[in-house]
Amino acid sequence: MGDILIVDDERDIRELISDILEDEGYTTRLAGNSEEAMNEVTSEQPALMILDIWLKDSNMDGIDILKVVKKDYPDVPVVIISGHGNVEIAVAAIKQGAYDFIEKPFNIDQLMVVIRRAMETSRLRQENVSLKRQDSKVADMIGESAAFRGLVSQLDKVTKSNGRVMLCGPAGSGKELAARYIHAESNRANAPFVTVNCAGVEPDRVEEVLFGRESAERGVEQGLLEQANGGVVYFDEVADMPLGTQSKILRVLVDQSFNRVGGNDNVKVDLRVISSTSKDLETEIAAERFRRELFHRLNVVPIEVPPLAERREDIPLLANTFIAEFKESQGLPQRELSDEAVALMQTMTWPGNVRQLKNLVERVLILGDNTGPIEARELPGEEAPEDEDGRVVLSGALATLPLREAREAFEREYLLTQINRFGGNISRTASFVGMERSALHRKLKSLGVVTSNKAGARVATVDAVE
Repeated sequence: MGDILIVDDERDIRELISDILEDEGYTTRLAGNSEEAMNEVTSEQPALMILDIWLKDSNMDGIDILKVVKKDYPDVPVVIISGHGNVEIAVAAIKQGAYDFIEKPFNIDQLMVVIRRAMETSRLRQENVSLKRQDSKVADMIGESAAFRGLVSQLDKVTKSNGRVMLCGPAGSGKELAARYIHAESNRANAPFVTVNCAGVEPDRVEEVLFGRESAERGVEQGLLEQANGGVVYFDEVADMPLGTQSKILRVLVDQSFNRVGGNDNVKVDLRVISSTSKDLETEIAAERFRRELFHRLNVVPIEVPPLAERREDIPLLANTFIAEFKESQGLPQRELSDEAVALMQTMTWPGNVRQLKNLVERVLILGDNTGPIEARELPGEEAPEDEDGRVVLSGALATLPLREAREAFEREYLLTQINRFGGNISRTASFVGMERSALHRKLKSLGVVTSNKAGARVATVDAVE
């Protein structure tokens, strides 16, 4: 059921407690002084400690041992017992992180209630940490496009270092997934991955959330930085962090230590920091909303996460992955994508990027038919509207142009869309549009369409100089 370390300088007391606990199915270890206690803790972390305040012939008393244990083994609950109990001692013990305080001579039933609650709290905390760690390993990067391969190549270069990484890219492009990939492939993969939502925390609670707090009433409450100790802390949308907190985070990055709110003890942490932003931090610095010193500390390795518009080739693969996920998690139907639906999705605009694509797939699966392929008509219409006879209705701007200019405008936009849909691959574009490759090259040149490398992919644009 659990391994409990009993520390008391009175042999009769520690053996009595041991006998009671072993009758309840627990395993126990015994220590009569501080040296024996610390040897037992360091040799194997116990599930719970029962600790006497006063220890004869010891270098440390119970409060000293409590401080060390809560610093090095914060997940171990400690129940303090003492024959000299008073309010001051109880407050001191709780403030240092003790789970509870019981005065000798104690009631056996009372002791068992406290121990069961402490053990259950410890179990739930460990399960929570385990689930968080499992979740952090779910960092499957999905894609085959050149832009995606370029991103993964950059991420792979930073996984084994402790260098601070700044992930830049529009909202919904997958910056947190990239951060989790770095963590899952790093030497800290088995340690916590803790996300700090800088935009979601109330400004007047940021420091309490990050650094934790201490109070006589509630004892020690760990903040997110302390919870991430040994692992990775991910600052999501770091530009939204309040200015006052930025200076304190800067100090944490320099010293790898901080004080909890309301506390005086210096808390040491070992953290790898990954940040993300969808804003231009240079603009934020110029507007005095972001500290330049913090920017330089966080921006050691900048990595651009491309928007979905630069990796349109990945849209069918991503959509099919989401379909499979929704079938498993929500029992939604497993449907295929029709060729027309794929073509439409690859030509749509995606301001919300991968997140928007995932939401769209979920909506179609919920509202659409339960069987058969997903058709283009089920997707939000960005295609030109049709009248009752099936004829395409011209936009106002195109309808006002002479035929030659209208044809050129249509051909230019059509070919730009198709080339970007196929990741800049001219051969695949030529095959789809039904042109010889050489003829397509001539057509692109006449229309002023050029391709260039961007984020490791070929992107088509209109040449500004004609």
